[in-house]
Amino acid sequence: MTVEAERITRRFGDAAALDGVDLAVREGELVALLGPSGSGKTTLLRVIAGLEGTDAGRLRIAGQDMAGVPARERGIGVVFQHYALFRHMKVADNIAFGLDVRPRATRPDRAAIADRVAALLDLVQIPELAQRYPDQLSGGQRQRVALARALAIEPRLLLLDEPFGALDALVRRDVRRWVRGLQERLGITTILVTHDQEEAMEMADRVAVMERGRIVQFDAPAALLEHPATPFVAGFIGDAAQLPCRIAGGVAHFDPLPIAPLPVSLADGPGTAFLRPAELLAEPGGSAVVRLLRPQGGGELHLVVEAAGQVLDARAAPGTRLARGDACHLVPRGGRVFPGAT
Repeated sequence: MTVEAERITRRFGDAAALDGVDLAVREGELVALLGPSGSGKTTLLRVIAGLEGTDAGRLRIAGQDMAGVPARERGIGVVFQHYALFRHMKVADNIAFGLDVRPRATRPDRAAIADRVAALLDLVQIPELAQRYPDQLSGGQRQRVALARALAIEPRLLLLDEPFGALDALVRRDVRRWVRGLQERLGITTILVTHDQEEAMEMADRVAVMERGRIVQFDAPAALLEHPATPFVAGFIGDAAQLPCRIAGGVAHFDPLPIAPLPVSLADGPGTAFLRPAELLAEPGGSAVVRLLRPQGGGELHLVVEAAGQVLDARAAPGTRLARGDACHLVPRGGRVFPGAT
């Protein structure tokens, strides 16, 4: 199942929720739509699902133009953030709902529906919960029921709209890894909406980063980290400090910050650097001060350093000993620098 969006535009009054979006999802791929609130990711998901119209552009699913095709005929399973389970129905009835409401001509008989529900309960590993009501389930169990209900119609495409947002951190991590494993086993094309970059980077084959109704970069997680296309992507992905700099002679200078110069391949002028904590090494001596420290795995120290009135995250340079209150200076061992001030 492939998904191809071309120049999709959706406006609400004067505001463009989607502004000429292009997206191509490969068969069997898990793609994450990642961005801050208001970036258009949920609107795009709703357009693909057929729950939202468009003002311009074309959408094709498995090569078929979706213009005029209602949501119920698209063969798409959707899991929402709060699951939308029917509280008055037992788990088995919730899962069967999409089959029960089919037109008589395409509706399986009761025995076939029961067999399908039993198989799905086994697939999502909750067969013992068939006769419970949603209020009797944990958040992680409700999420599995919602996923089973979406799979009951044997969808060609699975859409997940912030499906882990209602779970606590530990359960969320375990459930998203389980969902990714299930998606791989089924080979079903999946699009995940999230504002959680850790979630997107861990689960997705590729991530579409959205800003103000546009996809500003669509790439593999590692490529987003190593080669961000815009300052927005560089700042949004990977928890980087955004620092003004001055580029002269192929070197970025950070004065008055006590940060050593960084070689760059940019023309002279103002610039903006994005440096992640692992790319800033703190060494003894200098005008910066260690304010906090936290041991990391492998003997690394995560430091919070105050420098020229700015607070930065860094790592202790290998072989150095630093304590709270020690003076230090910072040496970048990488980073991304863009021309111009932002």
